[in-house]
Amino acid sequence: ALALQRKASTVGFDWNDPRAVLQKIREEADEIEAALDQGSAEELAAETGDLLFALVNLARHVGADPENALRGTNAKFERRFGYIERTLEQQGRSLEGASLAEMDALWNEAKARERESR
Repeated sequence: ALALQRKASTVGFDWNDPRAVLQKIREEADEIEAALDQGSAEELAAETGDLLFALVNLARHVGADPENALRGTNAKFERRFGYIERTLEQQGRSLEGASLAEMDALWNEAKARERESR
């Protein structure tokens, strides 16, 4: 996606403002919502691809490497989810035995701890 967008940009097929890309992302998210209403797995896959493509474009426009950004987010998810697992284990509980609300509260604790440690 990044290489395709860079190539298109060299001939002027590009936005000049990252906010325009953000608007495209919103449009693509709306199209996913419409596809959810239709229930077509094929359409959902296509629209999800469009959203991913637009997100890569935003990363390019703001100077972020999309691969590195996603790797960083994956690592953050692993840390926070690991906190949920460890905390529940310390309480003698399993992930399966915890409610979504409990896991979400632990997620927020992990997030707050990360902020405090910065």
